[in-house]
Amino acid sequence: MAKISVIGAGVGGLSVAARLAKQGHVVEIYEASDRTGGKCRTEWFGDYSFDTGPSLLTIPAVYRDLFLKTGKRLELTLDLKPVDPAFAYHFSDGTEVVFPNLSNPKTYLAIEKSFGADASKQWKTLMDRADAMWEVSREPFVESELKSIWSLLKRKNLLGELKQISPFTSLRTLTKKYKLDPHLSMIVDRYATYTGSDPRKAPAVLLTIAFVESTFGAWHITGGIGKLSEALETRCRELGVKIYLNKKVAKINTSANCATGITLENGEVITSDLVVANADSEIVYNNLIEPSVKSAKPERRKLKKASKSLAGFSLLLGLDNSKGTAVQMQHHNVYFPNNYDAEFDQIFDKQVPVSDPTIYICAPNDKTMVKGENREAWFVLVNAPRHDPENGWDWRNGAQEYASAIVKKLDQLGLNVSQRLDYMEYRTPLDLQNYAMAPGGSIYGTSSNSAQSAFLRARNRSKVKNLYCVGGSAHPGGGLPLVGISADIVAEIIGKA
Repeated sequence: MAKISVIGAGVGGLSVAARLAKQGHVVEIYEASDRTGGKCRTEWFGDYSFDTGPSLLTIPAVYRDLFLKTGKRLELTLDLKPVDPAFAYHFSDGTEVVFPNLSNPKTYLAIEKSFGADASKQWKTLMDRADAMWEVSREPFVESELKSIWSLLKRKNLLGELKQISPFTSLRTLTKKYKLDPHLSMIVDRYATYTGSDPRKAPAVLLTIAFVESTFGAWHITGGIGKLSEALETRCRELGVKIYLNKKVAKINTSANCATGITLENGEVITSDLVVANADSEIVYNNLIEPSVKSAKPERRKLKKASKSLAGFSLLLGLDNSKGTAVQMQHHNVYFPNNYDAEFDQIFDKQVPVSDPTIYICAPNDKTMVKGENREAWFVLVNAPRHDPENGWDWRNGAQEYASAIVKKLDQLGLNVSQRLDYMEYRTPLDLQNYAMAPGGSIYGTSSNSAQSAFLRARNRSKVKNLYCVGGSAHPGGGLPLVGISADIVAEIIGKA
């Protein structure tokens, strides 16, 4: 069995560490911050707690599999509940539609009620296409190691698969083909932002997100999604994984193009047989590996070609309903602007904060996430440009004013925030960069703004021998399900070595 050093105690690092420890390896995790979980965390501020990273879980089977195979069922560790309804979508013309959880037929009825029978039929046709896309892409693009485009070209049903996933068709172009109701088109556009991308450029296969969300459901963990990170940490420790906090890795040591361990910021050298990096791939290849390592050059070239994902600006709002009139909210709420394209223009082209952004509000009906009666904890997120002082927006300036503008917009939407506001904190892309070590605050590392984006992510098996990459910036991408799958892929590769 091998001695393995894992860089970073995010969900990817914890997940792969648990799987590797179960295989019998000696596993140590080195985390730069004072806590585990990375972006996936539930944080308390006074009487209110917030999921400040992921605020829902999809495809819980990924983590059910992990917990079962490492010693104990997920349901015996976490209180996992479906969120029903899944999402409430609100539009600037005053219309709305509420998507129920885990029921496509009920979703079709909800759409018919809001926008008519034709719109409902359009959505069903689109979901049938998304289902077919998922079946084609799931095994080769999501659940397997993606070595190169050449391995995919050898597939027997290549032509049929290409026709189904339409790799050179954008998500926006596909929805136009189906002549979707404009309200439904905005919902589909939003799925591109799940990967930090622009729907006018992102590949049509991202439509599979809609299928996954409707088929596998939206789930909440009592106490917050951050409880998943805590449970993973516990499982790692039970399996003998050693976790070192406040231990920032300064370098991945190499010899003859082979990883031999790591050097910490304090100068301590850790010798290892294998290194698994749960850090952002940009940091791994541009900061941690010396430029002289020839086998790392292909990954650096890929990273240079890839466009960065969008970032996020968030508000943590503690509301005291004894101070004003409460507003009935669903768990997940989305408020669309009048001009959605203007949002993408401002983020990706002009690189400025969005003047009239789409607003996502997570308002969990979870009494364990607040202290006292008549209180609510809202996590509010808007898409934002990356922190890039040299070529784009500098988030050291104007953040307070932008937070106030969002609160004003919430009041204009009739959500009565100012009157009830008991606590508020905002977080910028710069904050995310600082505490989660996400360059520029890009939530997902690289975007999916091209047909080749899947091949521009870091490979799970690096060309630097004995180095592996896991997490949102590596294959198959960002989001809790994919991060968990990346850990499974890496553990399987190492297990077969």
